[in-house]
Amino acid sequence: MSTFVIGDIQGCLSALQRLLDICRFDPARDHVIFTGDLVARGPESLQTLRFIKRLGDSATTVLGNHDLHLLALLHGHGHAGPDLHPILIAPDRDELAHWLRHRALAHLHTASDTLIVHAGLAPQWSLEDALELADEVQRTLRDDRHAATFLNKMYGNQPDTWRTGLAPVERRRFTINCLTRARYCTGDGRFEFRQKGPPGSQSAELLPWFMAPGRKTRTQNVVFGHWSSLGRIAWPEWSVWGLDTGYIWGGRLSALRLEDHSLFDVGHSK
Repeated sequence: MSTFVIGDIQGCLSALQRLLDICRFDPARDHVIFTGDLVARGPESLQTLRFIKRLGDSATTVLGNHDLHLLALLHGHGHAGPDLHPILIAPDRDELAHWLRHRALAHLHTASDTLIVHAGLAPQWSLEDALELADEVQRTLRDDRHAATFLNKMYGNQPDTWRTGLAPVERRRFTINCLTRARYCTGDGRFEFRQKGPPGSQSAELLPWFMAPGRKTRTQNVVFGHWSSLGRIAWPEWSVWGLDTGYIWGGRLSALRLEDHSLFDVGHSK
């Protein structure tokens, strides 16, 4: 049995299928974990959701920012572009929405002691903190009474720093922002969400989230997506791997096998 983690698909199903072939993925034997952003920008968002849903117990997905935005759209908040509109009018839209709402915000692969999230972690968080806070958001999303209201309140960049005593809505918003949008923060853990370039392009006071001094998860293996301009996948000195290699922007779609950290990828067909 092999366990593969795959970076941001963003509606590019044909690339995903080619990558699974390269990995020799067998759903009867292997497991695949997706780092989120299954949808948006690419031409096959609806087909991608259906395909991954059909994988059943052979697949685990953590939610990305684009997946959460789709959930907000499905619950009546915001406006869909042409990439997501087919999902909103699909006959199985409610079934897909229910399935997506029941995905995780963070997943711990215990056999390799690897945490999978879409974007990042607050430096003040321990592994237990991250899992507990992710679970709080997950329970809110899965609650039919509260999901729609919460999805309308999740947007915004504040609070930008973790602290105990945050009000529930603020705590959940910060958790979502950290797990699905994080790239840069200051040394004391204040997040800045506008800058998206590779390390070295940011303002002088900012660091990649995984380089924050005193990060409590410093020795925890973490695999994430989201940051297509990161420039490399493996950062072993920080115990992290970044798997968004920008397929949607002309780059490659990448997979990491957790058992031996082998990398697999696929580019655009000629």
